[in-house]
Amino acid sequence: MVTVAKPNFETTLQVRDSCLCLHVQRAARALARRFDEAMRPLGLTNGQFSLMMSLNRPKPPGMAAVALLLAMDRTTLTAALKPLRRRGLLKITTDPADGRGRLLTLTAKGRRLLARAVPVWRSTHTTVEALLRNGDLDRFRNNLRALC
Repeated sequence: MVTVAKPNFETTLQVRDSCLCLHVQRAARALARRFDEAMRPLGLTNGQFSLMMSLNRPKPPGMAAVALLLAMDRTTLTAALKPLRRRGLLKITTDPADGRGRLLTLTAKGRRLLARAVPVWRSTHTTVEALLRNGDLDRFRNNLRALC
């Protein structure tokens, strides 16, 4: 590995223009702001919407399955669940098959809020996709999944 004693400005420009991590982080923050703004009237953040959507399953998922889907560690997931639980949007129960596990379920109130949020998400998502007019969006999504 070659170490550069003091990176020159050309290196700074190279990183600015080519660093995938930088570009993905910038895009993620911009997308998060856009979806946060859209979800604000419902009292949700984009992260809370994604978390609630991850619970919208035929059978209640366990913490590990949700953490894996959202690429979160369990501690972060536990913290993210607290405000939704306090609002009565989800419940956490003991897994009857494994008393150490926890199952996550949307409440009726949570399902109603999620039903109101889906059209907001669809509209915002359509707007975002329209901005990405220079490419195959399914290929783009697959490339992003490859990073997880």
